[in-house]
Amino acid sequence: MSRKTQASADLPRVLAQAVEDYLRHLAVERGLAANTLAAYRRDVARYGAYLAREGVHAPSDVQRRHVGGFAQALRDGADGGSPLTARSAARTVVAVRGLHRFWALEGTTPDDPAADVSPPLAGQRLPKAITVHEVARLLEMAGADTPSGLRDRALLEFLYATGARISEAVGLDVDDLRLDAPDGGPAVVRLFGKGSKERLVPIGSFAARALDAYIVRARPALVAKGPGTPALFLNARGGRLSRQSAWTILKDVAEKAQINRDVSPHTLRHSFATHLLEGGADVRVVQELLGHASVTTTQVYTLVTADTLREVYAAAHPRARG
Repeated sequence: MSRKTQASADLPRVLAQAVEDYLRHLAVERGLAANTLAAYRRDVARYGAYLAREGVHAPSDVQRRHVGGFAQALRDGADGGSPLTARSAARTVVAVRGLHRFWALEGTTPDDPAADVSPPLAGQRLPKAITVHEVARLLEMAGADTPSGLRDRALLEFLYATGARISEAVGLDVDDLRLDAPDGGPAVVRLFGKGSKERLVPIGSFAARALDAYIVRARPALVAKGPGTPALFLNARGGRLSRQSAWTILKDVAEKAQINRDVSPHTLRHSFATHLLEGGADVRVVQELLGHASVTTTQVYTLVTADTLREVYAAAHPRARG
């Protein structure tokens, strides 16, 4: 089944075409990343199916009660799908509001029935970060003096040093790295984030040394096992390392380091941001390093550091507790 069919199966023709117009707008004009576009596609497909069951045949037939009813139904699965958490329901309603805003701007509908429909309130979910000590223990356990071991050490050092998303890391080519800056400055990497937005991120000396050791001593042996690829991080067959394999590498190292909580590649990204802010970095600098479009997204990490400050204050101040 094609993507178009997945998003518009069993929908009335006019409604299905209007949904596809919106998805094409997101892909072509807004340039959304593939994973983000797939999420929008699932959300509006769920909404379209709900409208069809409500007897809606065209965008102009949608009324505010339809949008509000869908938002309410998401939490208990009354729309025909699985019940969603408040956060997932809120994300879906945001996609629906974007759909209606697009239809109104394009003249597909005379007004926007979703304009005053608010997403369900989602509880504040703080990013999970591990401590600086735990990161050090993790990286100490990463990698033996073998091609795969040197790769594993370089990968994990890189993720913590740059805050890169795992998709950004495994998508890197060797030419995206500059380990020997001509001006004597720090090593840098060119990362491509959501919507193919490009940013340059410095690489610390520990990660730069690990990357250099991998590229010089390990990568030639790995690339020789495959047809040849510009990819930076390679698997045992000489091909580009997958996100799933990178996750498995981190999980295995975390077990060896006896870190008794869930650790994922995103954990290192969260830890990167949290530790920078705890060290005094400006939130807007961290925003640029993470590749966040809005500083609001980055500010959630300031809540983490504020919690740490409160804990330290409560434990150390002689008059913090009566």
